[in-house]
Amino acid sequence: MVEKIGNVFYFQWEQDLLHWIQGIRNPMLDSIVPKITSLANYGRFWVAVVFLLLIIPKHRKLGLQCTIAIAISVILCNIIIKPLAMRARPCWLEPDLLQLIKSPKDYSFPSGHTNISFVVAASVFSRNKKLGIPLLVIAALIGFSRMYVFVHWPTDILCGMLTGVIGAFSAYMIVNYINKRMGKTIN
Repeated sequence: MVEKIGNVFYFQWEQDLLHWIQGIRNPMLDSIVPKITSLANYGRFWVAVVFLLLIIPKHRKLGLQCTIAIAISVILCNIIIKPLAMRARPCWLEPDLLQLIKSPKDYSFPSGHTNISFVVAASVFSRNKKLGIPLLVIAALIGFSRMYVFVHWPTDILCGMLTGVIGAFSAYMIVNYINKRMGKTIN
């Protein structure tokens, strides 16, 4: 069932899940989870991964694909969808809950942290399963962490994952097209 707080629409299961997650909080997780969520602050961890891929000759094609994927998903997620959706964050609606991180100022839907995490992890997975699987695990942990620190609704995370995978798939197709047109000149 769809619920409404002010002008924010959400599904009741989302609020229930967020409150359940708040119920499992404990001092150990409260110290670890903000560190996990910070991996995707400004895309730092993921930009470092892409930089490494770009400087290692045998992974340059994958680095290029990740770079294109990031550009696609940033445009889709942060420039198009977030300003259109203008969805308030759960922490804005329940400010009395103990915050583990500083409350973000931009809108909630979709999750940018989850988006960049999945766009890079899915891009890597598309060409290298051995490297991609651990990155997908990290991406999933980052997505979960955004709910744990109470800054995203579950559907924000799901849409962040989806836009990330769309960006990764689009970049995969673009790089394959470039390779085909240029006679495989991208290594």
